[in-house]
Amino acid sequence: MGKVDENKHQKMDALFQSAYDLFLNQGIEKTSISDIAKKAGVAKGTFYLYFADKYEIRDRLIARTASRLFQRAHKALETADIPEFEDKIIFIVDYVLNAMQENKLILRFISKNLSWGIFRQAITNNMQDDEGEILAYFSNILLDHPTIKLRAPETMLFLIIELASSTSYSTILDNDPMSFEELKPYLNESIRAIIRNHIIEDTAEN
Repeated sequence: MGKVDENKHQKMDALFQSAYDLFLNQGIEKTSISDIAKKAGVAKGTFYLYFADKYEIRDRLIARTASRLFQRAHKALETADIPEFEDKIIFIVDYVLNAMQENKLILRFISKNLSWGIFRQAITNNMQDDEGEILAYFSNILLDHPTIKLRAPETMLFLIIELASSTSYSTILDNDPMSFEELKPYLNESIRAIIRNHIIEDTAEN
C-alpha cells in the first residue's frame, strides 16, 4: 500500500470510528456530518470523498461491526469441537447474540438496524476490508461439509439474520415478551427448521 492509499485508509478509518462513537452516544439523528468530520479531524468535504451521506456510513458501519462480531464467533468456533453443520450455525448465532447482550449499546446500534437489505447493499456496493466477511465465514463452514448441499443459501442466511436480529432486540433490552434465555431454545429450533428446509436431500443411487 502506497502512502496515498495509506492516507486514504487512515482517513476512512477515522471517519468510521468517529461516526461509530457519535452514533452510539448521541444517536444517528442527532449526529451531523460536520460532527463526524470534526471528531475525525478532517474537513467536511473529505467526508464526501468516501460517503454520500451519514446513512451510507451508518449502513457500512452496521456491516463492518456485524462482520467483526462474526469474525470473533468464527474464531471461537474453530477452537470448539462442533462437528455438525446445524450446530455450527447455532453456535455462531448464539455467540453473536450473547456478545450483543453483554454490550447493549452495540445491540441498540446493530440489531434494530441489521437487516439483510442494508447488509447486502453495504457489502455489494462498498465492500472494504472485512465488511463482507460474513459470507466468507459461511462459505468456509460449508467447505467443511462437502456433503451438505443447500437450496438458495443466501435466502437461508437472510431468514436467519432477520429472525435472530428482530427477535433479540426486544427480548434482550426489555424482556419482552420473555427473557432472552427463555427465548433462546425457541429461536434455535426455528433456525434449525430454516436450515433443514434449505438442505437438498441426496436421492441419487450409490
